[in-house]
Amino acid sequence: MSLPLVLLHGWGLTPAVWRPLVQALPAMPDLRTPALPGHAGAPAAPPELHAWSDALLPQLPDGTAVLCGWSLGGLIALDLAARHPERVARLILIGATPRFVSAPPAGAADPWPHGLDAAAAQDFVTRFGLDPTAAMQRFTALQALGDGRRRAVSAALAEALDDTGPENTSALADGLRVLTTADLRPAAARIGQPALLLHGDGDALMPVGAAQWLAGCLPRAQLLRFSDCGHAPFVSRPAECAAAIGRFVLD
Repeated sequence: MSLPLVLLHGWGLTPAVWRPLVQALPAMPDLRTPALPGHAGAPAAPPELHAWSDALLPQLPDGTAVLCGWSLGGLIALDLAARHPERVARLILIGATPRFVSAPPAGAADPWPHGLDAAAAQDFVTRFGLDPTAAMQRFTALQALGDGRRRAVSAALAEALDDTGPENTSALADGLRVLTTADLRPAAARIGQPALLLHGDGDALMPVGAAQWLAGCLPRAQLLRFSDCGHAPFVSRPAECAAAIGRFVLD
């Protein structure tokens, strides 16, 4: 019997983004797609990664589960695997990184070249504060960059965008703060669960170098790269992702 599978989506989206993957997956007796804090009507949480992870912990199955996180959901999955290893049997990371924003260049202290430029990240935060709807549409377009199925991916992501009404904007801004401040590089070596990394070679938000770094740092990791694919391989190539996940979960 397979372990329960929990899918954690990315910033600004809803669990509906998983629809192409869920339709392609083999039958799973316990498949869950919870909403991140402040998304899709879920209660908000303080703008810290630990707080967001702790808010999701009660939604995990009792015992252990396979935890799959995409983008911001990948950061949360990494954090849960590091701090609550008794709840996470296996880890699947899609378009994931231990740190979203780049650090100082080589030669400086603690460099991280595999992230979004810090100035570009801050510019996006500012744009979101001024016009949340336009900023989220731009973010969706960035996720489809580098993908041979760019138009279809953009359309699918747009359909799963969260509401940007005034009552939701604050919670989404908190999510941006989590995304742009988290740094799980120190915790990665402590994550001992088997891990499957799925990453698009053309990912413009979280470069494939971040996945290669994780694959080399996580003690029991395997990396599967998708050519001609951007930040959302499970949307662009759902059948291939589902097959890889099915083998990993049911093995």
